[in-house]
Amino acid sequence: MEDLKRVIRSIPDFPKKGILFRDITPLLEDRDTFRKVIDIFAEYYKDKEIDKIVSVEARGFIFSGALSYIIDAGIVLVRKPGKLPYKVIKEDYELEYGKNILEVHRDAIKKGEKVLVFDDLLATGGTASAICRLVERLGGEVISVAFLIELESLKGREKLKDYDVYTLLRYD
Repeated sequence: MEDLKRVIRSIPDFPKKGILFRDITPLLEDRDTFRKVIDIFAEYYKDKEIDKIVSVEARGFIFSGALSYIIDAGIVLVRKPGKLPYKVIKEDYELEYGKNILEVHRDAIKKGEKVLVFDDLLATGGTASAICRLVERLGGEVISVAFLIELESLKGREKLKDYDVYTLLRYD
């Protein structure tokens, strides 16, 4: 995985002073590296019988689109308030610097569907745990939660202790 880490840029003081931002755009721009990442996730999830991949805007959409094609799953979009056109359910969650709300169409997941929650980054775990709550409120079963990057020092995995968590790259 060190070869993947070399492709990710570290940007100090973005979006605020004191934050070291992990920029995945070089990984996305390189078709071979992006393909490798998708293939690794596909290998891990190929036998898990996933019905839907649930991801949050915007980078999560990129990965879930490619991965869903390979593992033959549908995609469910989770968005910020006011971005989805149909009836939604909402979930509040904590950010490092405040609160926010996520929404999903109320008919996006059927009772008993097996769901993979996917996001590009696991930091504090607030976003992913909110998505898991949305999935479960709709009757879905969270099979796993996956991330490209985990920032271990922020201990987001602790909020997801009841789930299988799979990450490719870990940083302190």
